[in-house]
Amino acid sequence: MVKKLTVALIAGGFSAEREVSLNSARHVLEALDKEKYRVVQYDPKTDLAKLVQNAPRIDVALIMLHGPLGEDGTVQGLLELLNIPYQGSGVLGSAVAMNKVLSKQLYETAGLPMPPYVVIHKQEPFNPETCAGQLGFPVVIKPANGGSSIGVSVVRTPEALAGAVETAFDQDDAVLMEAFLEGTELTVAVLGNDRLETLPVVEIIPDKQHPFFNYKAKYDPGATQEICPARIDDAMAERARTYAKMAHQSLFCRGYSRTDMILKDREIYVLETNTIPGMTANSLLPLSAKTAGISFSRLLDQLIDLGLAAHPRRGGNG
Repeated sequence: MVKKLTVALIAGGFSAEREVSLNSARHVLEALDKEKYRVVQYDPKTDLAKLVQNAPRIDVALIMLHGPLGEDGTVQGLLELLNIPYQGSGVLGSAVAMNKVLSKQLYETAGLPMPPYVVIHKQEPFNPETCAGQLGFPVVIKPANGGSSIGVSVVRTPEALAGAVETAFDQDDAVLMEAFLEGTELTVAVLGNDRLETLPVVEIIPDKQHPFFNYKAKYDPGATQEICPARIDDAMAERARTYAKMAHQSLFCRGYSRTDMILKDREIYVLETNTIPGMTANSLLPLSAKTAGISFSRLLDQLIDLGLAAHPRRGGNG
């Protein structure tokens, strides 16, 4: 009989995406093969000391944290110190991908097309007219660090700009102001460490009551139509998959990622990359995997295998 792996399922945490994280963990716990894994759940908000204490008995960690203090390299660094393998990107890739400003700079270096943008810092004077003059309207306002569209607004008039920036500043001291492109929203997942493969492209159609793919559109059942494979031609699908791999590599990602894009006038623009995509019932990565013939349970097996390969133990573990 094969010995079960002890899996630390890490979820919850401190960010504004705590509930999304816990919801992901519930679905992951249900899908993990109990014949292969003994699963123990840890919440960084309450269980860090227990995680440290139990480290010698943990074979691998599944991180289902979203946002700061979880998806940004902090927990990954702790697991490195504890010599616990884990799925997904390491400290560097996690930190880089979480910062939308740095991600943009690395996308640019890699030659990836992006919407025009400017960066606004909390401690510096902000002139709405100057910023609006550079990009025009509409624009999307995003905290530099964060996910699930928390603190994100689409602004269509100069009068609404200052309020949207203040909302984003509630989440972070740096804010990204980006030209808002009306087009077809796409997302592409990448799997692999050294040899990368892409899953089918997903087309995202938020309900018309949502101005964009915001928090409610992402997580309210029925709020968004998700079509996989996307209704785009083979050439556009191939370009989207190529851009997803380029984004994954440019941000030093490992294991898996999911990159969001906009298709407008036969051009694809890269928006951002997620290093720990959601795993709820409405999440895009499991949908794309299912379209490729990979069950949710098997997808988790792959992520664990990739994590063990990417982060091998250094000698003993205690």
